[in-house]
Amino acid sequence: MIETVTGAIADDELGTTLMHEHVFGLSAEIHWNWPDLPEDWDLDRRVREAADTLDEIKALGVDTIVDLTVIGLGRYVPAVAAVAALTDVRIIVSTGIYTYDALPPYFANRGPGSMFGGSDRMAEFFVRDITEGIGRTGVRAGMLKCAVDRPGVTPGIARLLTAIASAHHDTGAPITVHTDSDSRRGLDAQRELRDRGVDLERVVIGHAGDSTDLDYLRALADAGSWLGMDRFGVEFTSFEDRVATVVALCESGYAERMVLSHDAYCFNDRVDPGIVAQRHPNYRYPHIPTDVLPELRRRGVSDEQITTMMVGNPRAILASR
Repeated sequence: MIETVTGAIADDELGTTLMHEHVFGLSAEIHWNWPDLPEDWDLDRRVREAADTLDEIKALGVDTIVDLTVIGLGRYVPAVAAVAALTDVRIIVSTGIYTYDALPPYFANRGPGSMFGGSDRMAEFFVRDITEGIGRTGVRAGMLKCAVDRPGVTPGIARLLTAIASAHHDTGAPITVHTDSDSRRGLDAQRELRDRGVDLERVVIGHAGDSTDLDYLRALADAGSWLGMDRFGVEFTSFEDRVATVVALCESGYAERMVLSHDAYCFNDRVDPGIVAQRHPNYRYPHIPTDVLPELRRRGVSDEQITTMMVGNPRAILASR
């Protein structure tokens, strides 16, 4: 069974799945203190708009999204639950912490090596989110998430990886790691998680698709991990490069190790939507079904390979415990 916002489903109900997306990124502390900001934080309106966005991709054949919004990205599960009640797209939520170097002060000032010491409660919180539910929502997380970005494995990131590995061992939940491809941090993430006893076949290397380095990508896949080709529409790696990389990997037998996604938001108050739309016009939920998949087919990627990347691989990642 796989946990979704609206309850557990059988793995064969998962369907076509986008493995790295977001519903909301909400900066509560900013709005508490500057409520006159121009961003419209009317959650009722944003919930309806988000449901409409997901209905649009449902009509295009997408059945499920994995929402990788965790602490540090503005997670607010009650709003996500409100969206899930209005759409037929299933939503799987996540737990973990998003940081590139230092931990949030709540954790940085507690636990081993901190100024005040004490026990490290991160793993406890992650396990609770997976086994009991997030906050008072009863919604259980189905994925763990952390990051190893350009700064590398700082002391804070090392603590986080230890907590993520511990929660993984306690629950069996799979792990997605945000990584910086330019600095090949996926290899560091693999090494650190392997050293903590994690089976790399339970790990998705997020943002692997930012890279066009086929040797790097094959090394990640050959070590057992899944390749997150998950920023389609973000143009600092062009559409052409992203598509060509997936095609090349499919041609060399790696369709069985890739998942596709956008890393898009229905609403994110941490960016200026006008600037984002100008610089990244395809950074939107329908991009993969309307643009990417037809182009992959045109370049020789088979329907069987697309089904593997969009259905079979997500099912293998999320259903296995």
